[in-house]
Amino acid sequence: MDEDLKLFVPDVHFELLPIKNLVSSQDYQRNLSLAHIQRTVENFDLHQVNPVKVSRRDGINYVFNGQHTIEVIAAVSGSRETPVWCMIYDDMDYTIEADTFANQQKYIKPLIPYEIFMANIEAGNDTQLMIKSLVESYGLTISSTRSPGSVCAISTLEGIHDKYGFHVLDRTLRLCVGTWEGEPDSLSGNMLKGIAHLIMSFGESLRDDVFKDKIGKVSARELSRTARERKAGSMGYAEAILLEYNKKMKNPLHWSKLYEKKTLKTDGYDFEEDAEPMYEDMDHYSQSPWDDMDALTGGNELC
Repeated sequence: MDEDLKLFVPDVHFELLPIKNLVSSQDYQRNLSLAHIQRTVENFDLHQVNPVKVSRRDGINYVFNGQHTIEVIAAVSGSRETPVWCMIYDDMDYTIEADTFANQQKYIKPLIPYEIFMANIEAGNDTQLMIKSLVESYGLTISSTRSPGSVCAISTLEGIHDKYGFHVLDRTLRLCVGTWEGEPDSLSGNMLKGIAHLIMSFGESLRDDVFKDKIGKVSARELSRTARERKAGSMGYAEAILLEYNKKMKNPLHWSKLYEKKTLKTDGYDFEEDAEPMYEDMDHYSQSPWDDMDALTGGNELC
């Protein structure tokens, strides 16, 4: 190889090493996430396994990138005798390892939800194909940009489906489109999650025809303003919608149901949602059982 080109090629070699011969307890390493390891074990895919980066110092193999990888493989295989491919650096000292560990993600551009979703479509994965077909059945499109009739809140769509199932996602889109006909503000992540929360809370007591008639008289933008004044996140949207829904109702829906622990049976599916303590004065309520969905989908996901 040309000497000038060698400047751009890491001086490494690859070896298959048993996990028991690898060390990953350096002070610069983050703590192992047992929850992450367990999730990865449950969804193990051999094609997702990357080589482990190792610094060989004084005859010891120090892992500086891949400590979770080796723990996942050890758990899946049931043995620390299992070998993994290692990319071995022989010219690092401790400080270079730490610096490399700290900055290894600095210039990596993460995939956005749209790119991940479309890659799953190309891979023929059932969940994403089903969500795409459902969205398109309502005259909408999956998009990375905000425009009328385009859904950018892709993580929200997947989050509602994964947490509550197809039928809750279907009804959420049906109510949203029937009320605002694809207006961009109506398709934000918090709006979709707020509607899904109402569906989970009230089931068939939440009447689709009443929802479309009463909520449709308020623009999605105005409803969003009310939601932000009430509470951050999707629960503010659920409360703002419920306020409008209950206006002049002889038998209004009960606010307490927004926060109850409940099991809802919808089209043959049972869903249970965690609850937080109830407060008669809802303005004092600071956290909702829906907050975990906000964490999952990144809060008010627009695109």
